[in-house]
Amino acid sequence: MRSVVITPEGDRIRWVELPGQEPPRVYVHGLGATSPAYFTEVAVHPLLAGRRSLLVDLLGHGISDRPTGFDYTLESHADALATVLTSSGVAGAEVIAHSMGGSVAIVLAARHPHLVSRLVLVDANLDPIPPEPAAAGSSGIASYSEREFVARGWEEVRDRVGAHWWSTMRLAGRAALHRSAVHLTRGTVPTMRELLLELKIPRTYLLPAADGPLPGAEALIEAGVSVVAIPDCGHVIMLDNPEAFVSATAAALADREQDEHP
Repeated sequence: MRSVVITPEGDRIRWVELPGQEPPRVYVHGLGATSPAYFTEVAVHPLLAGRRSLLVDLLGHGISDRPTGFDYTLESHADALATVLTSSGVAGAEVIAHSMGGSVAIVLAARHPHLVSRLVLVDANLDPIPPEPAAAGSSGIASYSEREFVARGWEEVRDRVGAHWWSTMRLAGRAALHRSAVHLTRGTVPTMRELLLELKIPRTYLLPAADGPLPGAEALIEAGVSVVAIPDCGHVIMLDNPEAFVSATAAALADREQDEHP
């Protein structure tokens, strides 16, 4: 396990690092998750193994610290991740990021372009969404005030999301979870979708085939984003169908491999 100080108070982001060749790959989890639990199986799969890989837990999540003085905006998450990469000597990374982590990765690529060479987004949030009481996930968490969530809302969310998600969500700081959800539902200005459209690096977006067509897919494809539907899975594609996830991710990264080894 490795770490770097992020806040003036000494709070640290921590990550698990797998040795391998450069350029590195960076794996980023979603809301209430942790990268080692969600990505280790696919990161060591023969089709993806062999690269230096950083499985990073965002501030407030997993094995990272959970400061209550941090604002947990997507921009702040992205800047904190940039500190991790810079401190590790990482540049031009291939970033593979799920859900909220995909939103953070888009902002990272827009704000710190030298750190990211390509994106594989896994059912990432691209647009603001309204808070929705009693919903699972970010919209339900964001429907509470922070005071309400910390006092009682987290228990109601625990009962809605189920044992699997709660197994990692319970590791997140309550204020961190709430603020992250609020800022995820609010999105960024320009939106994550607009930022993604403007990026010039190779970009792939993976989504569950069962969800139907991705809204706005035509504009994304026209802008050079590869949109790939994955069968037999839900939102957590890499856990639900790891073989299909690995195949699609390896294909998204294959053109770089060919460029490096003609």
